[in-house]
Amino acid sequence: MRFSFSTLPGSKSLLLTVVPLLSLLVCVPLSPLGEGLGERGVRAAKPPPRPSPKGGGRTQTTQCSLKLSELPVSAELFGFHLGMTAEQVKARVPQIVSSQTDDLGVSKTTINPDFDARIDKAAFAGVRTISLDFLDYRVSSLWLGYESSFKWQTVPDFVAGISQSLRLPDAWEPWKSRGSRIRCADFQMTVSMIAGGASFHLIDETAEQTIAARREAKDQEAIAAEAEDENEIIADKQSKVYYSGACRSATVKEANRVLFKTKEEAEKAGYKPAKNCQ
Repeated sequence: MRFSFSTLPGSKSLLLTVVPLLSLLVCVPLSPLGEGLGERGVRAAKPPPRPSPKGGGRTQTTQCSLKLSELPVSAELFGFHLGMTAEQVKARVPQIVSSQTDDLGVSKTTINPDFDARIDKAAFAGVRTISLDFLDYRVSSLWLGYESSFKWQTVPDFVAGISQSLRLPDAWEPWKSRGSRIRCADFQMTVSMIAGGASFHLIDETAEQTIAARREAKDQEAIAAEAEDENEIIADKQSKVYYSGACRSATVKEANRVLFKTKEEAEKAGYKPAKNCQ
């Protein structure tokens, strides 16, 4: 683009060539705060959310109403199921030895096909370990650790396979680190990866609630017994004095020790409070 300028009359015209710095100037109106606009002022479309793989990365939306009694037999559980008796487990694997049953009615056992030569390893192909918990001599927890060579080698694959085998609904949710869990009417299952292989845990929720209730009752009994011991009156039948509360004496010999429930009962029997108790 050329322009002609004159400085003084009769002077030569000065031609100036003006070269624009920008060949094209585009003014683009911005949306408020410039949100969502591309470099040419066109609002960019948001990409659709990626679907989460089955059994991971999403919250549980579908509910599972299945009960333990409705679960079919699964070849992947190798003949074990919740509720089977200790005698049935022993018939399945005669070599197992269970722990002693504790005061809550719980006992445990573990099966390691690779480390026990007496166990037929071919009957547990692909299994590293099987852990069983019993409540009142019935299986309440079943935990299987699989080899890395097992047919389902990832959490999503295991979730898909066991769901088909046990006819489970699509109600899995994320659990811990990269694991999955499904909670149903009276049981729950978890799947995770340990040492390169899948780990599958099946838990009887009713049994867990029973154990928790028994533990709570036992704790309450212990608290009540401790309180009763603190209120107990210890008397010395040789000195005919009694001790109570914080002033109870541990120096009373066992042969001379007499117990009373109340101070009145001790005094009625002819005992007087020790000097440090008065």
